[in-house]
Amino acid sequence: MLQTRVIKPTEDAYRYPLLIKRLLLSGSRYEKTREIVYRDRVRYSYATFDERVARLAGALEAAGVKAGDTVAVMDWDSHRYLECMFAIPMIGAVLHTINIRLSPEQILYTMNHAEDRFVLVNREFAALYQGIAGQLNDVRGTILLSDTDAEGVELPGQLGEYEALLAAASPQYAFPDFDEDSVATTFYTTGTTGNPKGVYFTHRQLVLHTLSLASALSAQDSTRLMGSGDVYMPITPMFHVHAWGVPYAATMLGVKQVYPGRYDPELLVDLWRRERVTFSHCVPTILQMVLNAKGAQGLDFNGWKLIIGGSALTRSLYETALARGIQLTAAYGMSETCPLISVAHLNQNLLAGSEDERVAYRIKAGVPVPLVEAAILDDEGRFLPADGEAQGELVLRAPWLTQGYLGEPEKSAELWRHGWLHTGDVATLDDMGFIDIRDRIKDVIKTGGEWLSSLELEDLISRHPAVREVAVVGVPDPQWGERPFALLVVREGQSLDVKALKAHLKPFVEQGHINKWAIPTQIALVTEIPKTSVGKLDKKRIRLEVPRWQGEESGFLSTL
Repeated sequence: MLQTRVIKPTEDAYRYPLLIKRLLLSGSRYEKTREIVYRDRVRYSYATFDERVARLAGALEAAGVKAGDTVAVMDWDSHRYLECMFAIPMIGAVLHTINIRLSPEQILYTMNHAEDRFVLVNREFAALYQGIAGQLNDVRGTILLSDTDAEGVELPGQLGEYEALLAAASPQYAFPDFDEDSVATTFYTTGTTGNPKGVYFTHRQLVLHTLSLASALSAQDSTRLMGSGDVYMPITPMFHVHAWGVPYAATMLGVKQVYPGRYDPELLVDLWRRERVTFSHCVPTILQMVLNAKGAQGLDFNGWKLIIGGSALTRSLYETALARGIQLTAAYGMSETCPLISVAHLNQNLLAGSEDERVAYRIKAGVPVPLVEAAILDDEGRFLPADGEAQGELVLRAPWLTQGYLGEPEKSAELWRHGWLHTGDVATLDDMGFIDIRDRIKDVIKTGGEWLSSLELEDLISRHPAVREVAVVGVPDPQWGERPFALLVVREGQSLDVKALKAHLKPFVEQGHINKWAIPTQIALVTEIPKTSVGKLDKKRIRLEVPRWQGEESGFLSTL
């Protein structure tokens, strides 16, 4: 081991642990009167927010919550959720953000696996919770969350209603110091097979992630996204990787925050207009919903900056949003990475180039943010050159990556083979540091002895003016091994068949973007494409349902 010089600190020196409470202190220090808003129901200052976090901590302690306990939350995006993101880990407990879009059976599994001791339940999920409560192994008490009165709802083991408990608690709480490597949060990510897997993050990891995230969002002039004067509204569920970690950064900076509750496109448009929102983040499908909302028609969204993640940002969506006044920026991450890994960045060379080149780099996965290491490995575990051409699995190192899956040592070892976190994504790295995600390893289409990126094909197909949404998967083919199958949603009043799609894709073949075998010989026109619980294309389900579409006789299958 390298022999370095280590000096022991003075005995009385304060050993500063990196705890979430450090993030809370900054917001009200900067902007005591700035607002946190929930729909059209709640509006209060950062000073009040600090007080409510203290009251919640006291109420939880009075209810019996102890350090090390896991406290679960079932709620829509709200001020309450933000309070829980601070108060629960700040008393030494673990916050479990429940994915309320999972099936009841999967929710039950995650709650038992996480050993939830207490649960905060929105009254909208009361029936769901009542249906599984009898099978929960460790829950000792529940707290009811409600936008209105709490009458008529009684949860098993109910300890009280959220607002009543806060009102009875002290507005002050002395949050203790403890080990910064204590687990702060956990949630479950759904894979392609088996039960959901639990990931977890410590206080130290979340603080470091927040600092790097704040730097990435505000320090790069070419893609400055959120500063202290912005108005932030998440359109990514708070149960999904802490709404990508941005609420922690927004609170640290004292940014005005707007929480929309259950996502309703018309309400999102109204909140954007009324609260003058300038920064958000979401997956592509949610943005499409907002743009197609009745209240959005004819509306100029000038000044709205959005990060697109979860799925690839296509040029078509980028240009559509830009025409409506929205500046999109691609970013990359995953549940296991807390999630931020990279954000699109335009360096001096790109800024001096053409607009077409700038757009091409704005929609890539971006450059790794501070403290992230990225590399590309081949099938044998050998490092590949960062030349923008060599394709392999993207592997990562950063101080905030989950250290494993809860209670699953074999899957954890597989995740961290050779000391790098394996993403399962096929990518390239170039000499400017840009990550370009080509596909998920399991989604790459192998046709005619060549590899075809479903993401690249989706991007090119989406540029057809009739296409509103597209998903491409590989289907078995006796001659070529696999062939691409495209599932399309066309715009109202438009039509498309395989011949027209072939004509659209032929120039890209001639230009060398794709080979001729990439042109689908079958497409299905549908009204909706299957999505996962967080709004991503559900390609596992799509592959399972392809035979049904191929056998459809109602006329929405087109074959060349």
